[in-house]
Amino acid sequence: MSPADRPSWLPEATAAGAVLIVGAAEAVRSGPASWLPVLGFTVAVLLVRRAPGVGLAIVWALAAAHVLTGIPVLGVEAAVAVVAYACARWGGRATVVASGVSLPAAAALAAVLLLGGWHGFFADLGILRDLVASASLATSTVVVGVSLLGFLLLALPWLAGLTVRAVVRARRSEDSQAAAEQDALAAQLETAQAREIARLREEQARLARDVHDVVGHSLAVILAQAESAQFLPDDPAALKRTMATIATSARTSLQDVRGVLSPTGPPPARPGGLDDLVDGVRASGHEVRSEQRGEPRPMPPELEVVAFHVLQEMLTNAIRHGTRAAPVVVERHWPDGGQGDALRIIVSNAESGAPPAGSAPTHPGLGIDGMRRRLESVGGRLDVHRSYTAEGPTFTVTAWVPVRARTA
Repeated sequence: MSPADRPSWLPEATAAGAVLIVGAAEAVRSGPASWLPVLGFTVAVLLVRRAPGVGLAIVWALAAAHVLTGIPVLGVEAAVAVVAYACARWGGRATVVASGVSLPAAAALAAVLLLGGWHGFFADLGILRDLVASASLATSTVVVGVSLLGFLLLALPWLAGLTVRAVVRARRSEDSQAAAEQDALAAQLETAQAREIARLREEQARLARDVHDVVGHSLAVILAQAESAQFLPDDPAALKRTMATIATSARTSLQDVRGVLSPTGPPPARPGGLDDLVDGVRASGHEVRSEQRGEPRPMPPELEVVAFHVLQEMLTNAIRHGTRAAPVVVERHWPDGGQGDALRIIVSNAESGAPPAGSAPTHPGLGIDGMRRRLESVGGRLDVHRSYTAEGPTFTVTAWVPVRARTA
């Protein structure tokens, strides 16, 4: 049987059985009254692990019985060492204190028993018999002998139990600290993994927005140019110019997509910037009215990219959902001393396939949501609304793009 399969009560039961057998042999020689300490110590040893305080109480009850009734002391009562060890090893705080206080009290009681002539089994120990009978100062000599015996039977086991208790607690504390450190390390790893997953998801969302903006805008411009080519007069030169414009738009779109997917990050804004976007829509056959107010100001590269992609998506929506019968109006309001610190971009277009008057704006969708996320990431904001006039509904998108990067 392995130690893991051994019942937890087996050591105490074995020790209690040994006490019962040895004590029974002594009780047969000493008389019926001797069975009381035999049975008492058997029960005390049996309870040393689960109830050491009860075992200590039984020992004191038996000591009182010795004093009051004169029951002889048996050799099996040396099992008090087991009780002393158990009280210090497994007892609660009160039991440990009580057992510690019991050490000098037990020594004093033993002196009383010996001086009273109740030597019992110990009368057969030559060293104590000589100590009692030889010296004229019998009292002090007995005290020395009792002190030595008390140290061997009580103090030494109690100190041993207290030492083992401290060592086990120290090991448990070390194990608990190691487990806590492992848990903390695991929590740090989980946090790092969660942050990495969040970063990858945000990167994936950014790539999706960038690809959507670039491809959506380019395809919308190419589609508009291809549709306008159907209505061109029979002029090969004009058709060639249109096809060249389509090829340029496709090539630019491919370059932008490659830049978006580049590991070095999103591409910078084009040299022509916002004006190129307006000109590209004009080249597709749409009428564009562009107005710029205020003095243009230089912007950090990351804010230029945001402004570029936001206007790109605004114009894409205007081409897709607007009508050629009305111009696309683009306004850029640069800040001055009294108008805040953001570039305000406004794009308005008349809608084709007008919805019923009073209906709510359509769901934002990926394009509007992408613009809003871009702007919010740099401290900007987006406003989308539909107005109704006699000519029909007009869809207006307004973006505020900071002209200075946020400071920590």
